[in-house]
Amino acid sequence: MSGGPLIVQSDKTLLLEIDHPDAQACRMAIAPFAELERSPEHVHTYRLTPLGLWNARAAGHDAEAVVDALLKYSRYPVPHALLVDVAETMDRYGRLQLANDPAHGLVLRALDRLVLIEVAKSKKLAGMLGNKIDDDTIQVHPSERGRLKQALLKLGWPAEDLAGYVDGEAHPIELAEAGKDGRKPWTLRSYQREAVEAFWAGGSGVVVLPCGAGKTLVGAAAMAEAKATTLILVTNTVAGRQWKRELIARTSLTEEEIGEYSGERKEIRPVTIATYQVLTSRRGGAFTHLDLFGARDWGLVVYDEVHLLPAPIFRFTADLQARRRLGLTATLVREDGREGDVFSLIGPKRYDAPWKDIESQGWIAPAQCTEVRVTLTDAERMSYATAEAEERYRMAATARTKLPVVKALVDRHPDEQTLVIGAYIDQLHQLGEYLNAPIIQGSTTNKERERLFDAFRSGELRTLVISKVGNFSIDLPEAAVAIQVSGTFGSRQEEAQRLGRVLRPKADGRQAHFYTVVSRDTIDTEYAAHRQRFLAEQGYAYTIVDADDVLGPKLPTVD
Repeated sequence: MSGGPLIVQSDKTLLLEIDHPDAQACRMAIAPFAELERSPEHVHTYRLTPLGLWNARAAGHDAEAVVDALLKYSRYPVPHALLVDVAETMDRYGRLQLANDPAHGLVLRALDRLVLIEVAKSKKLAGMLGNKIDDDTIQVHPSERGRLKQALLKLGWPAEDLAGYVDGEAHPIELAEAGKDGRKPWTLRSYQREAVEAFWAGGSGVVVLPCGAGKTLVGAAAMAEAKATTLILVTNTVAGRQWKRELIARTSLTEEEIGEYSGERKEIRPVTIATYQVLTSRRGGAFTHLDLFGARDWGLVVYDEVHLLPAPIFRFTADLQARRRLGLTATLVREDGREGDVFSLIGPKRYDAPWKDIESQGWIAPAQCTEVRVTLTDAERMSYATAEAEERYRMAATARTKLPVVKALVDRHPDEQTLVIGAYIDQLHQLGEYLNAPIIQGSTTNKERERLFDAFRSGELRTLVISKVGNFSIDLPEAAVAIQVSGTFGSRQEEAQRLGRVLRPKADGRQAHFYTVVSRDTIDTEYAAHRQRFLAEQGYAYTIVDADDVLGPKLPTVD
C-alpha cells in the first residue's frame, strides 16, 4: 500500500481523493485514459471504458504507461484482472491499420492475421472490402474509409488510420496577434496553443473546452496551421456570423474571403461557414446541399459544437476521411449515445481541459448554481395527476406558478444582464409579457435576433427571454445571470450549454448565477437531476432552495 490518492476498484471505477497532496499529479496522469464521471467536493469518480482507453492509445499512450500510473498512485493493491483487461483492451487498438499502398491504394493491413480473418467474415463489413492482396492485407474501397472505421469500432477492433490526409487547396491564413483594425494585441492562451498542437499532431480529432474558453480561437489557430481552404460547420446563422467577426478580427482573412452558406445566402469562398440546418434540409427527400462538402478541395473541416452533429452529417463525414477534421465542443456527451461515431469519423479526443481548471486560471467566470423548487397549486396538481404520461413533463415545466418566481429572481439582480431560457414557446410568450422583455425564438428573423443581441450586449436591454436557439454558440459576455424554466427533458449537454451562456469572464471578476426553476413532486425534478449530472462531473454543486426563500413566506398565485 502506497498511501496514494487513488483507489482502483475491480468494477473499473477509480476514486480520487482530491485533498491528498498528490491528487493533482494523479489527475494529470489518469486524465488521458480515464473518463471523469462525478466530481463533488472530496472524492472524484473516474471510469475506465474501452473508448477512453482507445482514445488514449490514439493519442500515443501505451498500456504500460496506464498500468504504471495506476500502480504509482493507488492506495491499495490494484486488482490484477483489471490490469490484464486494460492491457488487452488497449492492445486491440491498431492491430488493424488503414494505410495507403503505393500499388493498391487504400488497404486494411493486419498486425494480427487472425483478427483480419475474423473481421473479414463479419456481415457488418459486407461491401467495404475488396480483393485480398496477401495474408495480411485486403484492399478497401476508398469511399468506405469512414464506414469501415465505424464498423470495426463496433466489432471491438478499432483501426489505426495511417492513410494520411490531402493538403487541400492552399490559402494563406495567419493569426493577427499584433492587433487588427485598432484592436489591442492579444495572444493565444497556453491551453489554446496546447489544444492546437495536440490536434495537429494527430491530424484529426476533437478538442474539448468549456463554454467561454475560446474554442473559436482554437479553430482559427488550426486554420493558420493548415493554410488551406476551410469549411466551418456551425449550429445556426448567428453563430456563423460570430465566427466570421472573430476570424476577421483575429486572422489575416478579409470579409471577401469568408462566405456564408445558410438559409439566407449561398456563398462559397476560400473559408465557407455553413449551418447544420441548411446542410440537413431536404427537397424531394434528398439532401440538396450536401454537395457543399465537395464544392472545393477543402484542406480543413471544422465542426463547431460537434456533440450536436446531425446524423446526415455523420454519413457524409464518412466520405471525408482524407480531409483534416477538427471537432470543437464543451462536452462529448451525446444523448443519442453516438460518441463512438465521433471517435471513428471526426477523430479521437485530442485535448480536454476540465472546466474548474480553466475557471481557476481566471479564463471563465466562477458560477453559483441554484435549483429553486416551486409547489404547484391544487388546480395545477390535479391537471398534472390526470394528464397522460407524455404530457406530464410539459405541464410541470410550464406551470404558471413559476412566473412570479422568475420575476423575483430577475429583480434579485437589478444591475445584471439576465437571460431567461425555456423550451416551450407558449411559456416564453407568458414570460415575455410577465417580465416586459423581448423574446427570441426559432421564428425570430436573423436580423431581429442580431438587433436584440446587440441591444443586450450594449446594456440597452437588461433581460432577454430566449428559446433553445440560445443554447449554443451565442457570444453574450455581459450575461451574468441565466434562469432556466424548462428544458429538453433530461439533456445533460443542454444544461452545460446553458450554463455556458454566463461563463464569459466579467471585467470586474464577479460571479455568474445559474438558476433552474422546477416543480416539486413532478417529473420536472427528476429531469432536472439528470440534466445536472454533467455539471456535477465538472465540479459544480447545486444549492436547492424553496420558492418561499425567493418570494417570501407566501407564494403568490397566478390566474
